[in-house]
Amino acid sequence: MQDVVIIGGSFAGLSAALQLGRARRKVTVLDTATPRNRFADHAHGILGHDGKAPQDILAAARAQFLPYRSVTFRNDGASLIEGEKDRFVVTLNSGDRIETRRIILSHGITDIMPDIPGFARAWGKTVLHCPYCHGFEVADRRLGVLYFSPLSAHVTAMLQDWTADLTVFADGHEIDPEFRAKLAHKNIKLVEPKVTGLIETGGVLSAVQVASGAKVGLDALFAGPRQKPSTDLHAQLGLILDEMPLGQVIHVDEMYQTSVPGIYAAGDVASPRQSVPLAMAAGNLAGVNCHHSLLD
Repeated sequence: MQDVVIIGGSFAGLSAALQLGRARRKVTVLDTATPRNRFADHAHGILGHDGKAPQDILAAARAQFLPYRSVTFRNDGASLIEGEKDRFVVTLNSGDRIETRRIILSHGITDIMPDIPGFARAWGKTVLHCPYCHGFEVADRRLGVLYFSPLSAHVTAMLQDWTADLTVFADGHEIDPEFRAKLAHKNIKLVEPKVTGLIETGGVLSAVQVASGAKVGLDALFAGPRQKPSTDLHAQLGLILDEMPLGQVIHVDEMYQTSVPGIYAAGDVASPRQSVPLAMAAGNLAGVNCHHSLLD
């Protein structure tokens, strides 16, 4: 019987495991080695690790678990969760089963690429999702925003701190008159036809093609593809979800517990505010709160 099974071994899961390991609790971390940011060559905004490759940061973190012998890592995922608090059974993709008192879901999300040729190839390289994560590296270049929801207006406002050459691609969406007026006032270009393709070489963007046939030169495009949890465990468990502009995330309370007692969630799968530092912080707190619940 394990104290905690952590499903997902990236930044949130490892942060939770670290706190539980230091508390000398029996923990199994399931990791399929497919973190969301595996498409990015470098991670930014992480104090002490700015500019490092995400995989290198994770590898260094895993190496620091050597003293915590109560934490076990398995290169496997979870296909089924049964039981209840203090008596859960997790069935692994390999067919093995683990009994555990608590579960932390930190398996992250999957970005659903739009059907735009070149988008997926450039994702994480020159098609980007977060100005704080990537804006500095593409500053003072030709930047664009692919309109995906009213949240795009906020992304556009932020990017003015990184460039004076900014284009919003409406991609066929109706643009709110107030946002349209702000674009005109700030001399930000608005291209209204639907985007039909990205012109890129090896993921390096050079232009955006639209339905009118025009090609707009561009060095980086900020976009917000739809998202979904990377497994269907939430559906199996009947967990309450929260609707967000880009998709659904698992609902958690202030203790990071889901709507099922004994099951916690942290990281991108449980928050609309998604970054490595925030995932680490959420994982830390989920691990601590999970440990506190075990004291009962």
